Amino acid sequence: MDDTGARLLPVWRANLALLTRPVGAATRLARMMTFSSSYMKLILSGQRDFSGEFVRGVEAVTGLPEGWMDVPHYAGDVPPTARESIDNERPRARFRGTAHPVRKPPVLRAEPIFGLSAPARRDEGSADIESHRRMAGVRKIRDLAVQDVRRLERHLSVPPVEPNILRARIEDAIAATDPDGRVCADLMGRVEQIEKHRELLLRHVSKLYELLARLGDE
Repeated sequence: MDDTGARLLPVWRANLALLTRPVGAATRLARMMTFSSSYMKLILSGQRDFSGEFVRGVEAVTGLPEGWMDVPHYAGDVPPTARESIDNERPRARFRGTAHPVRKPPVLRAEPIFGLSAPARRDEGSADIESHRRMAGVRKIRDLAVQDVRRLERHLSVPPVEPNILRARIEDAIAATDPDGRVCADLMGRVEQIEKHRELLLRHVSKLYELLARLGDE
């Protein structure tokens, strides 16, 4: 996966979770993309990475504007046409690509062989080795932090209880107990705050991942 894809992956995954939040939406979108529902669930849970080609395919199949997936969104930002396309399982295009990320090819760096005396080559080689060791140590520390941020992002993207299910349960409880208007408003207001702050946390985590991924690459 290239550097751009690595930085945008948390945003892509959060927006994908947003699109598949309604019950059964993940399975419907998987069929629209000609993938199995189990593979789509692995992507949503963070157990499988995916490519920019797959993201552009999601936009084309659901009728989203190109580039929509690259920017963090809230629940109300999903266009009605895209929501209707997923709800009714009506793809607006046919996806024939792959979800697998493309690995970066190794970069081979040529080093001068001629024109240097043997002692000079040894000195420069020692300096290069030390520099590589230092950078490897820096990146290892950074990667550990990045892994923790990605774990947090996965938990926020795929909560143990779907927000729409939680809202439905609370609405059922309100209907059964018939509380007064103040209590009812308090309950629903807290549900809305939970959803709002979860989306805000996802945006902060995505930005944190983006900043961490750049550390040590200057």
